[in-house]
Amino acid sequence: MMAVIAAMLAGAAIWLVLTDPVTVVDAVNEGNISPLVRELAGVIYRALSSLMKYL
Repeated sequence: MMAVIAAMLAGAAIWLVLTDPVTVVDAVNEGNISPLVRELAGVIYRALSSLMKYL
């Protein structure tokens, strides 16, 4: 279960870096990770929402 969660978070982080690099760079430069965490949660939510619609 932990491996699945870690893989999902890693995939979401990579997706976020590819689709919204400005948010990632701002979060890293400022040291404020809340926008990054918010975007990661949004990516995971949209992915799960799309999966539930599919099923």
